[in-house]
Amino acid sequence: MNYKLKHSRLLTCYSALLYLLALYGRQNSVHPPDVITMIGLSPTQRLEAIRDDPDLADSRQIIDDLLSQYVHFLETTNASEGDLIRRFMDKGVSSEYMRAAYKFGDLVFEALNSIGKGNLFHRLLVV
Repeated sequence: MNYKLKHSRLLTCYSALLYLLALYGRQNSVHPPDVITMIGLSPTQRLEAIRDDPDLADSRQIIDDLLSQYVHFLETTNASEGDLIRRFMDKGVSSEYMRAAYKFGDLVFEALNSIGKGNLFHRLLVV
C-alpha cells in the first residue's frame, strides 16, 4: 500500500539522514562511530534525539509535528487488512489519507532544511 510506504520508508530513511545532518551541523563532520550509534536507534528515537538537542531548538516544532503525524499514521493503520482496504475504497477517506502522506513528506523536507541550514552535508543530501 503506497500510503504505508510513504510513511514507513520516509521515516526509516530520513530519520537516519536527519540524525546525521544534525551531527554534521554540530561537529562539521560525521564519523563511523556516529553512524554506529545512529544504527542502534529506532527511527523515532533518532527524531527524539534531534528534538531534544538544545542546539536545534528552532527545529523542535517540526520534529514534534513529524512524530505526531507518525503516531496518527500508526493509529490509522492499526486495523485488519480488510478494514484498511474498505477504507481506501472510499475516495474521500483515501484522499484524506494521501494528503496526510504528502504532508508527512513536506514535514521531512522542512526538517531537512531547518536542520541542514544549507551546510555542505545538507547540499549533498539535496543535490
